[in-house]
Amino acid sequence: MVSRANEEHRLETLRHSAAHIMAQAVQCLFPEVKFGIGPAIEDGFYYDFDLPRALTPDDLPVIEKEMKEITAQNLPFIREDVAKEEARRLFADQVYKSELLEELPDKQVSLYRQGSFVDLCRGPHVDSTGELKAFKLTHIAGAYWRGDEKRPMLQRVYGVAFETEAELEDYLFRLAEANKRDHRKLGRELDLFSIHEVAGPGLVHWHPKGAVIRHLIEDLWEEEHQKRGYEIVYTPHIAKLSLWKTSGHWDFYRENLYPPTDIEGQEYIIKPMNCLGHILIYKTQLRSYRRLPLRYAEMGTVYRYERSGVLHGLARVRGFTQDDAHIFCRPDQIEDEVGEVLELAQFMMNVFGFKEYQLFLSTRPEKYAGTIEIWDKATESLRKVLETRQLIYKIDPGEGVFYGPKIDIKLKDTLGRSWQGPTIQVDFNLPQRFNVSYIDRDGSEQLAVMIHRTVLGSMERFLACLVEHYGGNFPVWLSPIQVTIIPIADRHLDYARAAATELKKEHIRIEVDDRSERMNLKIREAQLNKVPFMVIVGDRELKTGTISIRLKSGEDLGSMSLLEFKEKVKTTIDNKL
Repeated sequence: MVSRANEEHRLETLRHSAAHIMAQAVQCLFPEVKFGIGPAIEDGFYYDFDLPRALTPDDLPVIEKEMKEITAQNLPFIREDVAKEEARRLFADQVYKSELLEELPDKQVSLYRQGSFVDLCRGPHVDSTGELKAFKLTHIAGAYWRGDEKRPMLQRVYGVAFETEAELEDYLFRLAEANKRDHRKLGRELDLFSIHEVAGPGLVHWHPKGAVIRHLIEDLWEEEHQKRGYEIVYTPHIAKLSLWKTSGHWDFYRENLYPPTDIEGQEYIIKPMNCLGHILIYKTQLRSYRRLPLRYAEMGTVYRYERSGVLHGLARVRGFTQDDAHIFCRPDQIEDEVGEVLELAQFMMNVFGFKEYQLFLSTRPEKYAGTIEIWDKATESLRKVLETRQLIYKIDPGEGVFYGPKIDIKLKDTLGRSWQGPTIQVDFNLPQRFNVSYIDRDGSEQLAVMIHRTVLGSMERFLACLVEHYGGNFPVWLSPIQVTIIPIADRHLDYARAAATELKKEHIRIEVDDRSERMNLKIREAQLNKVPFMVIVGDRELKTGTISIRLKSGEDLGSMSLLEFKEKVKTTIDNKL
């Protein structure tokens, strides 16, 4: 039996080989091409090219056709180990390959050939080009050489590859479904939010319907936190630069900070995180061990400098609101507090329909504050919580934040894609830097431990995830408009408005479509706007004192009394359905 690890290695090798085949095809079409790099990635591969003209989507089928001719030739992949001097000669006219070559420490390097194409590569590869049978090129993007915006912009061509055509077809179906669910597309169609270049990229403007969804989530969030002993706080959006130097953000996180602003001779920056404000609130009083843990929660808006090339709708922005909280506790309380945060995170994920998720223990990064001893202590405390609760997790090496390790929870959406969700960090470093202390039972002053955590992440990214998870078809309790009332003719308007008034008494979100349009058009538009219930009123309903109900799926529920419908909708909302 082939192990899963061997299957994944085989697929990665096949995809890396596909990148080389694509590079050969591009060279056949553009002999003057300069090559960047071409690795395997999740589900596929890409290669970066410096070309004499910009590629368009129309070029992808042409490159694919050339790739199929190469695979039909069944060319063997041949490894050659050559002296670096020989490699310099081979890649003399390839500026990017020459740069990579000079960074290799060995006197001998490996090359791979297939037919007339040769590339600088460690490998491995499949035996021959004929093994690539199921592939497709998907899109083109710009990519700075070595990820440096001061270096040339190359053209990155992406593709996907699988062992079988059936697997490829399944992937392409899911890709098409993902495109339908793209939150940027649905956000525009459902009138949820907008981003304006004139105001600045990565800065979100919430429209009324999007604001309704966000408000509902925040209300639930606050209610559940207050049940669990959290206290709501608010902190300023700017603070003196000296504060962020003390914390270590200026040294370890500067590339994500906006430049300082001079105010009356003092330098200020806009806040990238909420934690320092919570520390300052904690330090306004002398704290006793008896009063710990203290749990401060804030829907706090922060600002981080993300390069324009990585901005992506709501999922990657420059200004966002975190459902932030910081727990100040004694060392002996860490495991209980982290455990309770995990339980809250699981509750929130279930409420919003996320049944599958993965847990990761993210360990010490290359740049970190504090000592290895306290890092090990913090990491072990998180590991113990996960193992005590028999939770399956993976190690994510080096992905902790500079002040502490963390548990990351990745949500799986309807299409099986991962989204960053809750995160829990144990921090011994900031309490040391700011002398965050408490008076212990023996009267001594001891340093508190900070637990940084979110159970949703950023509201912007969470809304992006929700939109795509549901495809815009939000459950009734989250729908911006829950009921559209459609009068068939103007003479039915008063009856429609009276029904709306009655439903609004139960805080059901209603709109009356009073336009002079055909009923079928109104129904179709309500379906496109993904309104859960459509109430139709005409002569029959007016005469019988009833209403007719249709669902956004098109299902006709027939006639019922307004009272019966009101109870149906109210029960659905109360049960978070």
